[in-house]
Amino acid sequence: MRNYKKRDFPVAKVRRFLEVGPIVLVSSYYKGEHNIMTMGWHTVMEFSPSLVGCMITAANHSFELIKKSKECVINIPTVDMIDTIVGIGNCSGTDVDKFSEFDLTATPATQVSAPMIKECYANFECKVVDTSLLNKYNFFILEVVKAHVATSPRYPRTVHYRGDGIFMVSGEHINKRKLFKPEML
Repeated sequence: MRNYKKRDFPVAKVRRFLEVGPIVLVSSYYKGEHNIMTMGWHTVMEFSPSLVGCMITAANHSFELIKKSKECVINIPTVDMIDTIVGIGNCSGTDVDKFSEFDLTATPATQVSAPMIKECYANFECKVVDTSLLNKYNFFILEVVKAHVATSPRYPRTVHYRGDGIFMVSGEHINKRKLFKPEML
C-alpha cells in the first residue's frame, strides 16, 4: 500500500474530496412557477423507503418552491450537458426561465407536479417527507416516489463536482460483486 505525504488543508474546502455523487439538476414547481437548480449537496439516507437528503440554501429560488410545494424532481444529467449544468447554476430562476434559456424539455412527472427534464439520463420524482432539519440547516429529506432511468448506457458518464470550478467525470468501472455478501449489495 502507498503512504501519502500530507499537508494541512482548509477545512472549508474538504468538499472537494467528499462530494462524490453526481451533480444533479433539481426541478421544482409551485403555483404556476417552475425552476431548475444545479445541486451537488445530496446524500442517500435510506434504501427503503428511498430517502435522499439535500441542502439547498434559502437564498436559492428553488428553496421556496420546494418548501411550499413539498416536492421536486432530481434529474441526473450526463457529461454532454456540462455547459448547461454550469449555466443553470450561474443564474437565478427569479430572472430566467431556465427551461427556455437552456433549451430543455419539461415533461410531466407521474407522482409530483414538478416537471422532469427529458434530456437527463434519469429522473427521480420526490416528495419532502421530513422538515425537521429545514429551519436550522436548510436540509430537506426527500422520498423518491417514482424513478425513471434510461435503458442505456448501463453506466452513464456523469459529472461530479470537486470545488473551485473543477469537475470530474465518472469513468472506469471495477466489478467486485463476487466479493460481497448478497445482503450487502
